Amino acid sequence: MILLTGFEPFGGETVNPSWTAARSAARLLQSEGLDVQALELPCVFGESAALLQEALERFRPELVVCAGQAGGRPRISLERVAINCDDARIPDNAGNRPVDEPVVQGGPAAYFTSLPVKAALAALTAQNIPAEVSQTAGTYVCNHVFYALMHALRLRPGTRGGFVHVPYEDSQLPAGSGTPSLPAQQMAAALAVVVRTALVTTADLKLAAGATH
Repeated sequence: MILLTGFEPFGGETVNPSWTAARSAARLLQSEGLDVQALELPCVFGESAALLQEALERFRPELVVCAGQAGGRPRISLERVAINCDDARIPDNAGNRPVDEPVVQGGPAAYFTSLPVKAALAALTAQNIPAEVSQTAGTYVCNHVFYALMHALRLRPGTRGGFVHVPYEDSQLPAGSGTPSLPAQQMAAALAVVVRTALVTTADLKLAAGATH
C-alpha cells in the first residue's frame, strides 16, 4: 500500500499545489491498479506529524511520499535530508511559531530519505519534468513532517519514505509574474514517477546531483 500526502493552503494562499498533486497522483496510480491513499495534512506543527503517525498505523503502507509547496523553486525538489529543527519564519495555520525547537526531543540531528532520489531524478529528467535533488527541506512544517516521518519509519524497517517539494502551480500566479511555476498536471505526474521509481528500485543510482552552496 502507498500513502501520498500534501498540505492544506497556508500563508494566505487559497490552494496548495502539494495536495492537488498528491490527490491527482493517487488517482492516476489507482487507475494503474495500485493501492494508494491520499491524505491532506494541516499546515500546523505537531498536529501534522500526529495525523501522519495515525495514518501510518491505520494504513501500514510500504511506501510513503509526502509533498509540500516550495514557492519560488523552479523544479520538483527531491529532498535528501530532514533536520531536527523547527524554526518558523511565519506562523503556521494555528498561529504557532517555534524557533530553534527540536521536532523530536532527543532525536538525532538528521535523517536521510529512504527514497531512491537519484533514480527518481533520472526518471523525471527522462520525461522532461524539471527536477533536482535538494539538500534542504527548510525548517517549516514541511521539514517537520519529513523528519517526523523518517523518525517513525525507523521502527518500520519494511517501509520506505521521503519528501518532495513542488513549485507554485501556474494558477496561483498572475500572468507574467516571472515567478517559477509548473502546471498542476505535471506535478501530479512527477509524484507518480517518484512512486513508480521507488517501487522498482532497490538500490539508488550513483549520479552526481549535489550542490556547491
